[in-house]
Amino acid sequence: MLPTTNNRSSNRRLRVVFAGTPEFAAVSLKALINQQEALNIEIVAVYTQPDRKAGRGQKLSASAVKQVALAHDIAVEQPLTFKKSSSEGMAARQTLRSYQPDVMIVAAYGLILPIGVLTTPTYGCLNIHASLLPRWRGAAPIHRALLAGDSETGITIMQMDKGLDTGDMLYKVSAPIEANDTAASLHDKMAELGATAIVTVLKDLAHYQAQAVPQDDSQANYAEKLVKTEGEIDWTQSATEIERQIRGLTPWPGAYTFLAGQRVKILASLPVNPSQQTNQPAGTVISVGRKAILVACGKDADTKQADIKLDSKVESFEPSASTLAITELQFAGGKPMTAEQICHGNQLNDGDQFTTDSK
Repeated sequence: MLPTTNNRSSNRRLRVVFAGTPEFAAVSLKALINQQEALNIEIVAVYTQPDRKAGRGQKLSASAVKQVALAHDIAVEQPLTFKKSSSEGMAARQTLRSYQPDVMIVAAYGLILPIGVLTTPTYGCLNIHASLLPRWRGAAPIHRALLAGDSETGITIMQMDKGLDTGDMLYKVSAPIEANDTAASLHDKMAELGATAIVTVLKDLAHYQAQAVPQDDSQANYAEKLVKTEGEIDWTQSATEIERQIRGLTPWPGAYTFLAGQRVKILASLPVNPSQQTNQPAGTVISVGRKAILVACGKDADTKQADIKLDSKVESFEPSASTLAITELQFAGGKPMTAEQICHGNQLNDGDQFTTDSK
């Protein structure tokens, strides 16, 4: 019988190993530490990625999860691998077994867990995944939800198996994606939601594991890892797509374009106004105003050729292109500037042309 907070033999605490690396995971770790008494659990060890060089000085820096663990005197393990083909991997597996874990909680750990690790804890490994599975399996679910224009996302607590985010779902909780959400703001919302979700599941692990639901693989989408080149804006895309790109790639890798061969970062824009259209070529700066810089984009994907009746005959016309209202940008070597600051300067003028490369 699986343990619950109200029904656990001899009131023995559930031995928990936590595996995670970035701030997203650290939020859940903090919640579990604070709830150890209420959940009747003991966090016996924390696994995280090895310290990495960071910053201009390239000094070794501990992960957000490691910092939380050390602050609470929890043992920290940082293996490079769990592969049984290497002596280091076999040693890491033995160390994990020595903690006698009942369950392992995994959140953005960054290291592949082979089946030998997944089956080490008595009740397996649970993953805190930032999407409503099976939508957006993979490395960048928060960003991909924004880029795709999803109206909602959420957290799935999943029983891990050997596949990539393919395990049975124990618990799902959704949240709306607001019009002004960026990858940064949505990350913070999902981190808090993930912490709440894993606490909920651990309150009655037996119930949630008994009610686990298999994923429908036919509905799965893969959230590929982001690459820097995804930030380059193609102005022939619609304003809607570009606006999502800006929000979905903030803060990294960031959306950017080129002006006279110099890179310009596009930091923020307003929601797209369908009534603002233009016949200017894509990438043209239509106006530099105090509230926003208006730029011509491509046609919206759902805008089709229209037919109008003139003097008893029907003629077709192509609708105007969409526009994007940029509120903040950053020129190469400069600081972020608002539209009002740019309006008072001379770095950008009506009729300037943003391009898709530095040539």
